[in-house]
Amino acid sequence: MPTDLTHLRNLGVIAHIDAGKTTVTERMLFYSGFSHRVGEVDKGTTVTDFDPEEQERGITIQAACVSFDWEVNPLWKSEIAAPKIQINLIDTPGHVDFTAEVERSLRVLDGGVVVFSAREGVEAQSETVWHQADKYRVPRLAFINKMDREGADFFGTLDEIRTRLDCKPVPINLPIGAGPPHVKEAFRGIIDLIHLKQLTFPQERNDKEFTVAEIPAELRDEADLWRGQMLDQLSMFSDELTELMLGEEPIPPALIHKVLRHATLHNMLVPVLCGSALDGIGVQPVLDAVAAYLPSPADVPPVEGVNPKKKDAKVKRRATPDEPFCGLVFKIQADRHGDLHYIRVYSGVLKANSRVLNSGKDKKENVPQLWRIQADERKQVESVSAGDIIGVIGLKQTITGDTLCDTHADPILLESIAFPETVISMAIELETSTERKKLADVLEMMKRQDPTFRARENEETGQTLISGMGELHLEIKIHELLREYKLNVRVHKPRVSYRETIEKAVVVTGECHRNVGGQMLSAKLAIRMEPFQKGAKPVTVTVAPGIELPEEYLTAALEVLQEQGEGGGMLGFPLMHVKITALGGNPHETESSALAFRYAAADAFMKALQEAGIVLLEPIMRIEVTTPEENLGDIVGDLQQRRAVIVRTHVRGRNTVIEAHAPLANLFGYSSAMRGLSQGRATCSMEPHSYGPAAPELLQSFL
Repeated sequence: MPTDLTHLRNLGVIAHIDAGKTTVTERMLFYSGFSHRVGEVDKGTTVTDFDPEEQERGITIQAACVSFDWEVNPLWKSEIAAPKIQINLIDTPGHVDFTAEVERSLRVLDGGVVVFSAREGVEAQSETVWHQADKYRVPRLAFINKMDREGADFFGTLDEIRTRLDCKPVPINLPIGAGPPHVKEAFRGIIDLIHLKQLTFPQERNDKEFTVAEIPAELRDEADLWRGQMLDQLSMFSDELTELMLGEEPIPPALIHKVLRHATLHNMLVPVLCGSALDGIGVQPVLDAVAAYLPSPADVPPVEGVNPKKKDAKVKRRATPDEPFCGLVFKIQADRHGDLHYIRVYSGVLKANSRVLNSGKDKKENVPQLWRIQADERKQVESVSAGDIIGVIGLKQTITGDTLCDTHADPILLESIAFPETVISMAIELETSTERKKLADVLEMMKRQDPTFRARENEETGQTLISGMGELHLEIKIHELLREYKLNVRVHKPRVSYRETIEKAVVVTGECHRNVGGQMLSAKLAIRMEPFQKGAKPVTVTVAPGIELPEEYLTAALEVLQEQGEGGGMLGFPLMHVKITALGGNPHETESSALAFRYAAADAFMKALQEAGIVLLEPIMRIEVTTPEENLGDIVGDLQQRRAVIVRTHVRGRNTVIEAHAPLANLFGYSSAMRGLSQGRATCSMEPHSYGPAAPELLQSFL
């Protein structure tokens, strides 16, 4: 890694599925000299899609990490602070079923390149990844890709970015033309608005050089107009630039770069570039913009955590080798010979054959080996410093989201990574029971690798239930069991992950009057159970102010209420949106104990559930369908039959986009039905939206 942290970039490429993320990544690797040929997604020859499932399906499933160097083009070289950088790049999935890969990548990355399709514009998953980046305050660039496609619309996509993503996009280059070669005014290059130059890219697929020339006279007026708009927006962030504009003096490019960098780092605007990654147009300027505008680890504020031994004590660590070591485990790649833990190093130095502290578990771990990750290849290294991303083999008790830190300094516990709840389940069972242990071991390995995958055995039926984020997610897990681990499993119909809540608030008193081991136990505990939408957890357990009860008794009662709340409701489904408040207790002079209050709390919980009434909740999906106008009626009619609520429709190019909310249970097999209604011309994407009350007849079927 570079000795100067300002020359390092931890970068993610994120987007909706099929926007061209992996093709953009492939071009970046080729132009940097990392690879000597341009791989193709459709042929399964890309560097970052190395998994057999990814190669067959032509989609990214797992986030892949790769490191390479980049030297900016001569036009910008003398104008920016870091003309040569090292990039740690993570290519993330675009399909909503694998949104956890994006979540954990953005948690540890410093900057992002968000890819949009010029034809489809801002799609459903584009919004999701954008808001994920907002949550972690990740500065980003926007790259409007596929300018060579039929119906490409740079300015329409720019407007959608502005309105749908609630940000300030600032184009720093413009497309010359739009569409494939056979149309009039086809896409053939870009205009650099900072230098007012035309950039023309070679038609040969493996040619890396592009040509810089003066802008043709017929394009000059439009270029001047857009450059003026760019400078107007930038003048809001720089008095120096404003004074030069008012004096009608030339604006030096170095000043434009400086202002763009400052505003981008503070998430005040988003530089927008355009091109066609498939044709090799406009990718080098994106890499130059990464060097010029996105943050290095030195630009990011010190990472903040808490001292796990003093919960209120805030601890900060700067991105420098001089600080004690601190890192976050954000991904695990499971392997029979030893799991590979991906770690973002936030401070200090991590060496091979050292010991670190897992601060959340207060356990020490050995770090025998450090590996530099290059997609599916690894290179062993002896040490790594603050700001870098590294792989560790040999950790025994560490999972995704854990913090590792120096054993000789004050411990620090960083914010973990929150993953969405699963929405769909299916039952699997082995052809023969002889491989039961092997299946259990493999499922444990898969759970370690993927925090959104769940597996548990139903003791009554002997079936194993696996849960995930969608049909594709579970389909890929089944293929993995069959192909990679040679486990012959039968699959049963997908099952929706329902939840329960309560209908109304109730106050009840739980009692304990029982003889245990010859000792009489007596206790009373009053609780209030109520619907609660604002809790950070599905079930929130609190204590009413002024409650008078011995600490030992109260602690025992609260533990049981929390356990019962996490154990499920009257129908056996997990509870959510419930708040339980301990109101007070009535201990007996001689017959009360912690055990007695545990029994009283359990009795109170069951009474409250029965009196509060059951509300069955089902997962509601946000679905976005893009269809030709002539198929709109059929698509809307089918959605309404599936109990979908149409939120809005709008025109995007030649197609109409339908946004709707529909119960997951009614959407199994929807993709096939939609293609049939539109002769294969419509496309759709879904993502979890919320949980909503299920139909009364569905509730009756479980009673």
